[in-house]
Amino acid sequence: MLKITSINLNGIRSAIRKGFVNWLKIQKPDIVCMQETRISYNDLNDDIINPLIYEGHFFCAEKKGYSGVGIYSSIKPQSIIKGMGNKEFDCEGRLIRINLENLSIINAYFPSGTSGENRQHAKFRFLEDFELLLDKIYYENRNYNREFILCGDWNIAHKEIDIKNWKNNTKNSGFLPEERNWISKIIKKYNLLDVFRELNHDSDQYTWWSNRNKSWEKNVGWRIDYQFATNNIAKLAINYEIYKENRFSDHAPLSISYNFKI
Repeated sequence: MLKITSINLNGIRSAIRKGFVNWLKIQKPDIVCMQETRISYNDLNDDIINPLIYEGHFFCAEKKGYSGVGIYSSIKPQSIIKGMGNKEFDCEGRLIRINLENLSIINAYFPSGTSGENRQHAKFRFLEDFELLLDKIYYENRNYNREFILCGDWNIAHKEIDIKNWKNNTKNSGFLPEERNWISKIIKKYNLLDVFRELNHDSDQYTWWSNRNKSWEKNVGWRIDYQFATNNIAKLAINYEIYKENRFSDHAPLSISYNFKI
C-alpha cells in the first residue's frame, strides 16, 4: 500500500504550529507533497527537515517567505530533481521530483494569475514549460518502466463540478477556458487519470476556500489540488480523503492510497 498526500501549507512553519506534524503522525502518509512552504534554506532546521519517520527534500524560492515546494518521504528516493531548468520559475521554487524504483512523483506549485495580467502571462509561460518537462519525464520513465504521479496545487479548477460558482468565474484566472483546456490536453497527451475523480464523482468536493465571505463555512470552494496519474497506477487507487476536520492551511490535504508496491 502506498499513501500519497498533497497539501498547500500556506507556510510550513505556520502549519506546524497549527498541528501539521501531529496530523502526519496520525494519518501516516508514505509521501507528502507540499506546496507554498514559504521557507528559506537558512530557516530549515532538523525538526522541519526530518519530522517523525520522514526525510524531507525542499526546493526554496530565492525570495524570502514566498512560494517553495517540498516532499516528505518515508521511502528513500533513488534520485531527487529540483526545478524545471527554467530560471524564471526555478527562482520561485515551483517544482521538485523524486524517483523511486518504479515510480516518479512530481510535485508542482503552479503560479497564480489573480494578481494581474503580468502574472497571468507568467502562468501561461509556466504551463508551456511544464509541458516540455513532462515530455522529457514521460519518455524517460517509459525507458525505466516507471509510472508517474503529478501532485500539487495547480491553481486551476478543471471542470464546472470543481468550483462552486463556475458561471461567475469563467473570465477569472484559475477557471479560464485556456487553462482548463490545457489540463484536458495534458490528461489526453500523457494518458493520465484524475485519480480523485475516478473515485468520487460528487459535486461540492473542494480543496481550497477563499478567506473572504465565510467561504469555508459555506463550502464555497475550488478543487485545485490534484493527483494525476498514469493509468496503471491510477487504477490501483483504492481510497481517498479530503481532510477537513482540522485546518492548518486555507487548503485541505488530499490523500490517496494506491495498492501499489514500491
